Amino acid sequence: MKVKVISRSTDEFTRERSQDLQRVFRNFDPNLRTQEKATEYVRALNAAKLEKIFARPFIGAMDGHIDTVSCMAKNPNHLKGIFSGSMDGDIRLWDLATRRTVSQFSGHQGAVRGLTASTDGRVLVSCGTDCTVRLWRVPVATVMESEESSHNSSEPLAVYVWKNAFWAVDHQWDGNLFATAGAQVDIWDHDRSQPVNSFEWGKDTVVSARFNPGEPNVLATSASDRSITIYDLRMSSPARRVVMRTKTNSISWNPMEPMNFTAANEDCNCYSYDARKLDEAKCVHQDHVSAVMDIDYSPTGREFVTGSYDRTVRIFQYNGGHSREIYHTKRMQRVFCVKFSCDASYVISGSDDTNLRLWKAKASEQLGVLLPRERKKHEYLEAVKNRYKHLPEVKRIVRHRHLPKPIYKAASLRRIMADAARRKEDRRRAHSAPGSRPKEAFRKKRILQEVE
Repeated sequence: MKVKVISRSTDEFTRERSQDLQRVFRNFDPNLRTQEKATEYVRALNAAKLEKIFARPFIGAMDGHIDTVSCMAKNPNHLKGIFSGSMDGDIRLWDLATRRTVSQFSGHQGAVRGLTASTDGRVLVSCGTDCTVRLWRVPVATVMESEESSHNSSEPLAVYVWKNAFWAVDHQWDGNLFATAGAQVDIWDHDRSQPVNSFEWGKDTVVSARFNPGEPNVLATSASDRSITIYDLRMSSPARRVVMRTKTNSISWNPMEPMNFTAANEDCNCYSYDARKLDEAKCVHQDHVSAVMDIDYSPTGREFVTGSYDRTVRIFQYNGGHSREIYHTKRMQRVFCVKFSCDASYVISGSDDTNLRLWKAKASEQLGVLLPRERKKHEYLEAVKNRYKHLPEVKRIVRHRHLPKPIYKAASLRRIMADAARRKEDRRRAHSAPGSRPKEAFRKKRILQEVE
């Protein structure tokens, strides 16, 4: 007869110190744990409810501007610094950790329409409706040092006067050139007072410009004639162009997939495109109930944030048709600019009520230093919730958001109008000759033509 003996090494279950945790041995054989799925489901349900309880996304407001915040820029070399420009010509550098002004740059006589920082983070480029481009030296002083000295920064490094007002500016991710958008697209060098190159396709105002993060010479712009144009600085003419039914207010490239970009449109939607195939949108992101004014990708490339005229900020998955999060406050007015922080943990929004607001990218995320056991607990609850996210109860709790009444009513009205338009189109197709009214894909519906 064979006798099975339980033998354990003393080192495995004996504590070295009295403060250490006692080792607990578990047998994970599913035959011995018949209630495992039921237990995990309850844990997923509780995790979803706790996420709602702890969802406090708003961190604080940064006030100091006396007019609408019209544009923002991140500094690639300083994690907690953010630049903001307002409609009265005031430019400020903020410290996100203390939510206070580090420095002010005074000089513009009109609205500041564009801000961008150089590749090395030492030079700030600003442009506005006063037809000037100004280059500023970025201070590296902390808040305490700047309080002892004057808040106002020194004179600009250079001022370039041009014949047209500017609407946007963007710097190459790797290089010395920056592009301004206005009556045409101008390419500037830091050391030249005249543009080194100019591009023009049509006679309409260009309202936004963004350089590609992977290929420094590729530039995407949107204009008031409803077009999105891709330029290559190595060529003498624009490369490709797509014309939509409504105007695109802003563009953002995906930093992890540099061939893809997302356009924030006037028709309340965002459209993700592959730059190599512009005749069809890869994904349509819908939920806003008014024009989308600005968009910015997370450094991870998995999410982007949008700010809208409907006074809300939304966060979308890069391939999700609907937003995963909506942020709003009673005091916040129309949102004109949004940015993800350089570590993808926070979202900054600038609005019509002269304030910048700081939000958590994950509404229920615990701030501060997490102990290893706390981090493991959060990861486990997230995994359990993700495993059971398709079940009705968990799905309902995770998806639910409290909306302001005007937005709730506007969203339901938009759904009624969309359903009515779809029924009308179906009836027209049913009463037309077969094949005379082919079905048009939703992702192609808003595109008028593509020009090469």
